[in-house]
Amino acid sequence: MKKIQLVLIAFITAVLLMGATPVKNSSSVKMHVINVGQGDAILIQTGKENILVDGGNKGKGSVVLAYLKRKNIKTLDAVVSTHPDADHVGGLASVISNMKVKSVYAPRVTHTTIAYKNFLTAVKRKKLKIKVAKKGVVIPTKPKNVTVKFLGPVKDYNKSDLNNWSAVLQVQHSQKKFLLTGDMETRAENDLLKAKVLSKVDVLKVSHHGAKQASTANFLQKNETKLCGN
Repeated sequence: MKKIQLVLIAFITAVLLMGATPVKNSSSVKMHVINVGQGDAILIQTGKENILVDGGNKGKGSVVLAYLKRKNIKTLDAVVSTHPDADHVGGLASVISNMKVKSVYAPRVTHTTIAYKNFLTAVKRKKLKIKVAKKGVVIPTKPKNVTVKFLGPVKDYNKSDLNNWSAVLQVQHSQKKFLLTGDMETRAENDLLKAKVLSKVDVLKVSHHGAKQASTANFLQKNETKLCGN
């Protein structure tokens, strides 16, 4: 138990240290954790593609757009909505409406909130179709040594169980791996373990902002993380 507590402390420490600073695993592959307060917004740069995972809460789209502008990013090759919770999907409508976006991915679950409806409306106005984020789906990348693929969700859940629907994305560059987990909780973690799709990673985006319903001991031990951040 003490070992797990130390790992969770590392999560929090990494958050304070990272802010919006890119985490590098080579000179051409970068991961940016954008500071949107309570919520997720992560930019992946493969060296050829720009991929945005979530956009923070409603009203945080302007923060994400400002960050992308500072990085001179004019096109997003893919936008991923991990799940319909407002603190993940809320800012995506603004981003999609004001950026050139080539593709959009989301799990096959809907919600009735205004934030999610705005996301769907923005996608429709750009005449894009949402591609299903689920186990085995790969986001195309040009660098041969970069793979961006979804490990989950591995199954369908009750529509009210939004967190466990979270799209789980693994980014691999050569031998280095990042794992982004959205807000998935214990049930989805156990399903990933049963599906045997997990392996040791170098960076884990801790699930559900460090909530006690996630990041179970079995899940953390399987990933054997070296560095963790949210």
